[in-house]
Amino acid sequence: MNTLVPLEHYYPLYINLCLFLVVFTVLHTLILKMDETKNISFINITGYLLLIFLIFYLGERPIHRIFGDTVNYNIAFKRYQLGEEITSFDDYGWDVFMKTLSSWMSIHTFLTICTFIYIYPLYKISKVLFKDYWYYAFIMFVISFSFWTYGVNGVRNGAATSIFLWGLCFHKKKIVMGLFFLWATFFHKTLYLPIFAFIVTYFYNNPKIYFKGWLFCIPLSLVMGGFWITIFASLGFADDRLSGYLTSESEAGTFSSTGFRWDFVFHSAFAVFAGWYFIYKKQFEDKFYFQLLNTYLICNGFWILIIKANYSNRFAYLSWFMMGLIIIYPFLKQQFFKNQHFMIGKVMVVYFSFTYFMYYIYYG
Repeated sequence: MNTLVPLEHYYPLYINLCLFLVVFTVLHTLILKMDETKNISFINITGYLLLIFLIFYLGERPIHRIFGDTVNYNIAFKRYQLGEEITSFDDYGWDVFMKTLSSWMSIHTFLTICTFIYIYPLYKISKVLFKDYWYYAFIMFVISFSFWTYGVNGVRNGAATSIFLWGLCFHKKKIVMGLFFLWATFFHKTLYLPIFAFIVTYFYNNPKIYFKGWLFCIPLSLVMGGFWITIFASLGFADDRLSGYLTSESEAGTFSSTGFRWDFVFHSAFAVFAGWYFIYKKQFEDKFYFQLLNTYLICNGFWILIIKANYSNRFAYLSWFMMGLIIIYPFLKQQFFKNQHFMIGKVMVVYFSFTYFMYYIYYG
């Protein structure tokens, strides 16, 4: 367990480390060409150090309510250590995973393994898609607004979405990809939504229709928000527990503000605008990118429909976990700008600014 960092400084240390890395990376994009040996050495060494640091920094965190549901995971883990049997079959794979490991390791080792499952796939898909330039995609994941929350609070959800991304690394090997998708649903049933959305893109993959659908979800939610919440809750999306998030009362102090959250629609629009700009203004064509973007649009559109519900952020993450990848992908696949390396740095600053602003200004 990490006892070197005081609890009140745990998150500030992470977010200010991100600030340092963003600034330092921007300086490199300004003075070095992207393919220079010095730059490639810098991004690879920095990237691997960041990967290892985050796995142990988040994984070895103390058990405290400041880390949200970490406390509840600890309680469940201790019960399994004492011999309690599995009584819930909602996310059976997760419970089997937790109970199996509880018999021969500590809670901190368990959380570190969970953190590895959460963070390693972010590196893996970045490496598979972008080779030597994987760092730029990986740091976009790390500086995302939702990264910290789903590493220490929504642990199962974060692990499941990362397993989904891990599966996408094998998008040319459908059976292997399918096995990863199945694993993701065993951890958290909400992953049926992005999996379903991704499968849909094999049958229709034209971004134009999905863009229009996403836009249309905004007035539909404004005018008929309660209707969509009732519909999805009555369908029992995923399970009764998750459907309950749509209709339950929110708790004071949680990230669960009700009403139409224009601030988070604005945040979601980062990826929508990036996709629109590169596809229609820069004529970027990439089938797999279209699939990623369209999956995001479907999942984010679903969230917008139920945005007025308490705890709708739990469904927002079913699209937000892909946001950094969708924004950075075209930059690392094709040359669009004269000084594209510096442009990547500027995009990184803008993207991280939302995360930094929300913590120090909005929530502060």
